[in-house]
Amino acid sequence: MSQATLPPSVRSHTSGSPSEVVVDDQETIDVLFETLDDPDSRRILDATEGNPMSASELAEACDLPLSTTYRKLDRLTDSDLVSKELRICRSGKHTAEYERAIDDVTVSVSPSGLEVRLSFVDN
Repeated sequence: MSQATLPPSVRSHTSGSPSEVVVDDQETIDVLFETLDDPDSRRILDATEGNPMSASELAEACDLPLSTTYRKLDRLTDSDLVSKELRICRSGKHTAEYERAIDDVTVSVSPSGLEVRLSFVDN
């Protein structure tokens, strides 16, 4: 199982909307499909919709072991499906928090093969 982020070379912003990306690289599409096919990853995506959460909060909300949650979050952030930010606390203990980065995934068939269009959350 390979892990790949969406490298700049395979990202192509569509005209008219800077928050959409078309991916036509088959290896990257395969990684996206594997990630989206995983039920635990989909639960994390659901839980983080508009609601930034730490890994421990996600583990509890999704009823997953913390180690599994971190593995899934690594894959989701590597695939640009979840964004990672730093939560600053007054106590000095800062925590990474995760939020869903995509609104929609659309798959199309083109003359050159499959294309996947990712629509990102407007921030």
